[in-house]
This record gives sequence, structure tokens and C-alpha cells, in this order.
Amino acid sequence: MEIETFPALQLTGLRHGFSTRSDVSLDRLDAELQDSFQAAAFPMADAVHAEQPHGNRVRAVDRPWRARVPEVDALATNTPGLPLVVRVADCGPIFLYDPAHRAIAVAHSGRRGTEGNIVAETIACLRETFGSRPEDLIVQLGPCIRPPHYEIDFAAEIGRQARAAGVGHYHDAGTCTASHLERYYSYRAEKGKTGRMWAIFMLE
Repeated sequence: MEIETFPALQLTGLRHGFSTRSDVSLDRLDAELQDSFQAAAFPMADAVHAEQPHGNRVRAVDRPWRARVPEVDALATNTPGLPLVVRVADCGPIFLYDPAHRAIAVAHSGRRGTEGNIVAETIACLRETFGSRPEDLIVQLGPCIRPPHYEIDFAAEIGRQARAAGVGHYHDAGTCTASHLERYYSYRAEKGKTGRMWAIFMLE
């Protein structure tokens, strides 16, 4: 398993990663991901995971949680050393960074999350909690499913929503998970019998 990074987020004081497909069995995958990100200098004992009910709710956090944060598909923080995690296997992993106010967020946006404009909801959370301005934000969309493997192009819609919200710096990895099963898991292409990739974001 490799941990991908994105050029737009390779910035001082910021740490991020996106896991790829693993050779381990699915029942061992979470343990391997935990160990791999720990080895990549993320303090995984403190990691905060979203429950991800496929909605558009967001929560700002400032401490570790013992269980997944309920009823949310996006997390935000300005606390250094607190990794935020969402899990995907076709849905869009979205990283949001406010360099002006030193705040971050990570969101899970699939069909329903995109329909609910989780991008705008996450930006609103950053604005209301930390004073973020959309024009200052750096937003990165990671690998996700795209046409022709899925009939809805939610990747394109996520980009439209970010621009409509006034995001100043938007980046899309442009990679389709279902087109690269040697590298990524795809819930759609593998008919639900698959693992998950972790998108993780942290202020140093």
C-alpha cells in the first residue's frame, strides 16, 4: 500500500495522505492503515473519524474521539496534531485548507453528499468556527469514481460547487477509482465487496 499526496497540499505545517489499495485481506485492512499512517508520522491514537451516514453535516472538533463522530460526513479543526479521517471507495475525498487562519477540514462527498452540497456546508463551518474566507481556501478533490463508470459526475459537480462558493484555489486529482482497480478500491466496480481508502488531514 502506498500513501498518495497532492502537490497543492505539500505545504509547510500541513500533513495529508490518501491510501491506495493493499494486498492484505479486508479483515486486516484497518489495522494496516492504522499502522501505515502511524509510520508516516500521523499520531493515529488521536485520529478523529467521521461516521459518514452519506449526508452533508459537518462538525468542528478540537480533541480525539473514542468512537466515530456521529451523524457527520465532514470534520474541521484548527488543533495541531489532530488527524481528521474520512473513508472512501468511489466517493469524493475533499481536503480544505485555510492558510490564513490555520484551519483544515476533510469531507466525504458521494452522490447524496454532493446533492446536499457538503462543500458549501463545510466551507460554512470553517467560516463560522474559524473565520475562514472562501477566497483563501485551498481545496483538493482526490480520486473518486467518474463517468463512464458512474452515471452521475459528482466530481464535476463538486468543482462547480467549490467555485460557486468562491473558493480561490481548487484542485482535482482527475483520477477515476473504478478505472484503476490495481491501485484503488471501487465499491461500484467491485459490487460492494471491497475495502476503503482513508483520506487523512492534519495541522502540524
